[in-house]
Amino acid sequence: MYPESDDLNDYLVSDTVVDWQTPAVRQKALELTRSLPDEVAKARCLYEWVRDRIPHTNDAGLDIVTCTASEVLHHGTGICFAKSHLLAALLRAVNIPAGFCYQVLRFDPPVDNEPVLHGFNAVYLASLDTWIRIDARGNTNGINAQFSIGKEVLAFAMDPEADEFIYEAIFAAPVSSVVYRLKMYRTMHELWPDLPQSL
Repeated sequence: MYPESDDLNDYLVSDTVVDWQTPAVRQKALELTRSLPDEVAKARCLYEWVRDRIPHTNDAGLDIVTCTASEVLHHGTGICFAKSHLLAALLRAVNIPAGFCYQVLRFDPPVDNEPVLHGFNAVYLASLDTWIRIDARGNTNGINAQFSIGKEVLAFAMDPEADEFIYEAIFAAPVSSVVYRLKMYRTMHELWPDLPQSL
């Protein structure tokens, strides 16, 4: 695991997708972390809030597609990529560098056996001088992802024999193939069959 940029400021940017300078996003981040003593506690709180309070759109049976952090916060839902955009925005709003990680999984092998891209986050904890990967997808259907400084506890275990893997780069911005699809489709019904298969 390595950051694609050595400049931590790249992981604090507010842009059109990770729009943490939007008042609602910034206020939510400050509201949730105001009473917390340090960056680790803040990062854990924001992670658990997005994981547990923003349902994964498919799990919730909703038909909306969200992309930007402010959209995810406003509508209260998103798929893995969208939730990662919100989590990065909330972290960046309280000056905690956050980036994007991607994993190639296979849908219900061996039935479909089609690869699909999954998105989550990495966060830099300055007090520990380390990056950790965290997955706020949502703990449903047996998933048990956790905020962990020691052993990584992501949503999906890897099966290298099925050609599943995690890209080692920590990206400073969401990859274009993801953003393009989230912007192109208006409904989950349209998006779901066309999820990206790789970067």
